[in-house]
Amino acid sequence: MKKKAAFFTLGCKVNYCETESLQALFEQAGYRITGFEAQADVYIINTCTVTGESDHKSRKAIRRARRRSPEALIIATGCYAQGAPDQIRQMNQVDLLIGNRERENLPRIIETLNKGSVLDLVGRHQPGESFELLPPAPRRGRTRGFIKIQEGCNQGCTYCIVPQVRGPLRSMHPAAVNERVEVLTAAGCREIVLTGVHLGLYGADLNDLSLAGLLGELEQLPGLLRLRLSSIEPSDVTSELIEKVATSEVICPHLHIPLQSGDGEILRLMNRPYEPVEFLYLAKLLKQEIPGLSLSSDVIVGFPGETERHHRRSMKLIEEIGFSRLHVFKYSARPGTPAAELPGQLPSEIKNQRSKELIKLGEEMAAAYRRRFIGSVQPVLVEKVVPGAYAEGFSPHYLRVRIYSGNKSGHWRGKLINARLESIDGQHINAVAVYKR
Repeated sequence: MKKKAAFFTLGCKVNYCETESLQALFEQAGYRITGFEAQADVYIINTCTVTGESDHKSRKAIRRARRRSPEALIIATGCYAQGAPDQIRQMNQVDLLIGNRERENLPRIIETLNKGSVLDLVGRHQPGESFELLPPAPRRGRTRGFIKIQEGCNQGCTYCIVPQVRGPLRSMHPAAVNERVEVLTAAGCREIVLTGVHLGLYGADLNDLSLAGLLGELEQLPGLLRLRLSSIEPSDVTSELIEKVATSEVICPHLHIPLQSGDGEILRLMNRPYEPVEFLYLAKLLKQEIPGLSLSSDVIVGFPGETERHHRRSMKLIEEIGFSRLHVFKYSARPGTPAAELPGQLPSEIKNQRSKELIKLGEEMAAAYRRRFIGSVQPVLVEKVVPGAYAEGFSPHYLRVRIYSGNKSGHWRGKLINARLESIDGQHINAVAVYKR
């Protein structure tokens, strides 16, 4: 009987990409993948440490796995395991600690574990280390697939622990990226999302190969209907990349560019390498060059020293830019980061209030952006079909669309359906099919 492996993932899209690759690795080793709530022989928790709450959730998942199967092997990997292995070891719940590197042989390592002792394989990241090459992870029936093509960050934002737990910049070789795209499209994926820790610097370690150059190669691959970028820093948006997104029939007109604050003083405290006026100029340029662009962003509220005046300036800039979607995060002090030592740490009540205000503004901007498309015809990549009711998927601009189709949509999953967008219903847009291809 095959051994069973269960996975639990916290955090960002990079973590989810890695978990899917680890699942493929275990399947190749003869394991059967099961749900995290089921009985399993091995539980792998891919942890996150971007906030204190992430640490707490990671520990909670480890304890849950141990309660469910006291005799199972419990593996902690990911960013919290990389950054704070001592804290996890003190829980006395795990059998193996391994961070964000050298997991290619994880199934083989598990076979060597002795129950009752903890094997700690967390190693420090080193300059010049290679990209961790985990296997491609095809999942039959999926219309969208994710590929991590870049790892590590050198930017050094004062609030961020990521450079410490993800290490230096390194990139997947283009041939390996091509191979993974081909595997996913062969498995039925029609949209590929490229992810990375500092995605815009893809190729900086590969003889200056650029992200735009890679996109030019990938859009030529057969069977691929869409390419989408996950997140890119404002300083990495080059004229070459803008032209590629603006002119491509494959690359989606959707960019996620983190702002983090709309106030110059706070940006300097964060060690973000731009001024608010520079971000505003970039946003206006992108919207001019890429008509209808979906421009989403991240913003942090309650950074140390942030006054009400700083907050209002940030709100004003965000409103002037008019994002299509806004992700709001309350500042969380990370031990070992410069920002954790700054004066002016704010109470949770202020963070909560400012977060509510920005979330409300973000919802208003998102609704206004959705309204712009009412009456237009958009190609929708169908991801889900509710028989006899509707088909649901995303437009190129990352608008969630429901096409009310009755019994006509039974075979639409994975297809592009041209739909006329008719009305807004909460977070999605109601539509009717025009024709399909």
